[in-house]
Amino acid sequence: MLERRDSKGRTEEEAIAAYKGINYPRPALTADIALFARDGDQMKVLLIRRANHPYLGCWALPGGFVNPDEPILHTAFRELQEETGTECDALQLVGVYSKPGRDPRGWVVSVAYTAYVEYSDHPIHGADDAAEARWIDIQFVNEQPIVLLPDGEKLAFDHDIILNDAIQRNAILASAKGILNWLQGKT
Repeated sequence: MLERRDSKGRTEEEAIAAYKGINYPRPALTADIALFARDGDQMKVLLIRRANHPYLGCWALPGGFVNPDEPILHTAFRELQEETGTECDALQLVGVYSKPGRDPRGWVVSVAYTAYVEYSDHPIHGADDAAEARWIDIQFVNEQPIVLLPDGEKLAFDHDIILNDAIQRNAILASAKGILNWLQGKT
C-alpha cells in the first residue's frame, strides 16, 4: 500500500518530524468556575477576592492555569478546591473565552464551567491565589442578573460575561431537566 503524502510530498512521520511548535504561538490555558447555590429564595454565586496581580483585590470566579499534562476539567475541579476549599460532583461546560485582551498578562484562553450545589453543604474559605472566598447574592432586574458586589466593585477579567453565560446555561439545563421529567411522567 502506498504511503499517503501531503501537499509538500511528506509522509505523516516526516511532517511530524518537521513540525516546529515555535512557528505556532500558543495561548496560556485556564479554567474558570461559576458555582451557584440557593439560600432560601436568594441565588448566590461563589466568588474569590484575588490575592495577586492582575486585578489584585478584585472579585473573580475561582479558576487558574492548567498544569502540564492535566486535563482542563481536572484543572477546574483542582482550582475550585484550592481557592475556595469546596468541591462539587460534576461540572457543565459553559464555553470557551478567547477574546484578545481579556487578560492583561497576554494571550489567555479560558474554558468556563458551571455547577449548582446545595448552599448549606459547601462551607468555603479563601486559599492559594484567593485572599477571600464568599457567596455573593445575585439579584434579577428586568430578568437580567446583577451580582451584588460590595461597594459597587466590578468583576475581574471578563468574568461578568462568563457569569451571565453560566446563568443562561443553568437555565437551559433546568428547563431541559423539567422537560425530561415531564416526558418521563415525573413531577
